[in-house]
Amino acid sequence: MPADVRNAVLLLAHGSPDSVDDIPEFLNQITRGRPVPPEVIEEVKYRYGLIGRSPLTELTLRQGELLAEELKLPVYVGMRNWKPFVADTIAAMKSEGVGRAVVICLAPQNSRTSVGLYRAALNVEEGVPFAVNFVESWHDHPLLIAAFAEKLCAGWDRASGEMAARLPVIFTAHSVPQRTIAEGDPYETQTKETARLVALAAQLAADDWRFAFQSQGMSGGAWLGPTVENTILELKDKGHRGVLVQPIGFLCDHVEVLYDIDIGFKEFAEKEGMRLWRAESLNDSRLLTAALADVARSRVGK
Repeated sequence: MPADVRNAVLLLAHGSPDSVDDIPEFLNQITRGRPVPPEVIEEVKYRYGLIGRSPLTELTLRQGELLAEELKLPVYVGMRNWKPFVADTIAAMKSEGVGRAVVICLAPQNSRTSVGLYRAALNVEEGVPFAVNFVESWHDHPLLIAAFAEKLCAGWDRASGEMAARLPVIFTAHSVPQRTIAEGDPYETQTKETARLVALAAQLAADDWRFAFQSQGMSGGAWLGPTVENTILELKDKGHRGVLVQPIGFLCDHVEVLYDIDIGFKEFAEKEGMRLWRAESLNDSRLLTAALADVARSRVGK
């Protein structure tokens, strides 16, 4: 390939509806046209209604802007389930003369239910109009770990001070169906490795932290656990009266953070006589930008 080929970076993310009214169409995108039970639609609308709107798209576009400033390269954003759709972004990249792209999923741990679906959305098999260097996972990148540890330490110091006690930490990641792991998916191993490395970087003792899976699906079948609720109960039984949650599978605020943790888990904890805090999401973290830049630089031109 010519040395002067135009390089770029493509960030892939899940996508989020612009408003509550968009929920039915959004869910239709996720299921690829399979019918969604009315009660599921109403529950999702209820959750989005409580948080007002999901900032996922806005924050992801900002992450792309910061990365472009750092790399001095064009950075594009494509969403699997909402605007800007991956296909539309690829068309724009083609029209702007991109010849080679490093593709990074904003889900650092690899699962066929996330990264695998993002790869499928590229339609690589049918031919992307430029060369693609796809990053399968970056769950243990030192700068990503440092970014999470920075937010954890700040949140832990604040919450422990308010509680006047050394709070335990629950690291979380989005659950997936157990059958996914049984079929050889590396996701469970990688999420727990991310948590272990963040705990190490934050100098947490072994008994200071737990790991749990959150946001188990509404469909049938067994999903990965333990759940956050059961983990909160376990900590309560050990005499704790507060807990700090840090989601290490998400890179910005969205409904799984703003509703599931900030509303759902907080209400559950309060009913059990416990207080719950959350470490800030990475969002526009300078260390997250540095991590993405390092991942991209390691692949540009290859």
